[in-house]
Amino acid sequence: MYSALVVLWLLVRQRIQGGASLETAVLDLLQGLPATFWPHPCKRIRDWRAGGSSPSSNTGAYNQARQALPLSVVQKSCDHIFDQLLARMAPPPAKDEPRTFVLDGSTMRAAHTPELCKTYPPGSNQHGESHWPVIQVVVAHDLLTGLAMRPESGAMYGPEAVSEQALLERAIDRLPPGARVIGDANFGVFSVAYAAAQRGYSVLLRLTVGRAQRLAGGDLHDGIDRELEWKPSKWERRTHPELPPDACVRGRLLVRKVKPDNGGPAFLLALFTTLSSTVKDSFELYGKRWAIETDLRTLKSTLRLDQLTCATSDMVAKEIDMGITAYNLVRALIGFASEQSGIPPRGYSFTKVRLILQTFGPALANAPDERTAQRIMDQIMTYVQQSKLPRRKRKRPSYPREVWQRGAYFPSRNK
Repeated sequence: MYSALVVLWLLVRQRIQGGASLETAVLDLLQGLPATFWPHPCKRIRDWRAGGSSPSSNTGAYNQARQALPLSVVQKSCDHIFDQLLARMAPPPAKDEPRTFVLDGSTMRAAHTPELCKTYPPGSNQHGESHWPVIQVVVAHDLLTGLAMRPESGAMYGPEAVSEQALLERAIDRLPPGARVIGDANFGVFSVAYAAAQRGYSVLLRLTVGRAQRLAGGDLHDGIDRELEWKPSKWERRTHPELPPDACVRGRLLVRKVKPDNGGPAFLLALFTTLSSTVKDSFELYGKRWAIETDLRTLKSTLRLDQLTCATSDMVAKEIDMGITAYNLVRALIGFASEQSGIPPRGYSFTKVRLILQTFGPALANAPDERTAQRIMDQIMTYVQQSKLPRRKRKRPSYPREVWQRGAYFPSRNK
């Protein structure tokens, strides 16, 4: 009953519905799935199709099937769907322009179980240890379409803690050939720039003030545009003993005084780049890095990946990967709508398009023929085109926060 294809589909459906329960997934199955989900149906499936007794609505069998599903199958499926969708999406506007991927790190919380607390230890401070195990992830999203590559994850605390830079080095080989990489100051280190250069990727990385001063050989000032060879420091050689003696990355150090859009004070922004773009284009490109912050908010709040409820490390990895697949399916619908309208993909509401896919997805999957499927797809795209974000001419005013009064206390129970 619960073949690998069925389990993968139900995991995606759960995440599209915002982290639905196992009961919801089983009811989706009982509502009816296409015959293609069982290319070689067993006797139980054949009897069910012939009008026999329906399967149980209990969740035990589905729970066992999703735990038994090999993680390698989930990872390959996630990678395959990402590659297919990225190839189908419209290329960058400029001819022969490579894809641009934005990097960022984030954290997710897991259920408090002995296995997860050992694999992903909770954080602690002077008041003691926290309750939730903490998972550190590094994501890479296509700047144009928002499609997300399968992330890498690891422990944030404890003896097996792994840095964001190390997670990126695990994932970087899965980027499309020749891609451009944008990263904030967490990724503005030599090991990231060197790993990207060795694989033929161009980088645009923000530098901390201290690291930029070391590369510049002095104080920073507005207008610096200097070609240089970035060589590892003594500390970087200790942490990366595999670096060859002549390791270096040739690029440019760019420094400009910029003023934030939120009205904050101006500051010096230092970038290291191996791109051949002009200084203006480089800073404009880095300014688009903020898109991944809203993507992470979507993954964690809309798709409910901020708090995972599974109890094992294998299921944590499967939930994250299938969550990314669900996210990419919504992004794909937005991308198709963008190709029709000419509006940038990020000009559509992710939340509304997710609800459209959640509502019409089962009908599309159960379409009896190609003509019916096309009719449903046309209906879906009509509603997606109505999901454009509003273009406000002025910023909405802010309002003062309301102060809630302290609530009343219940009297103590008399013994």
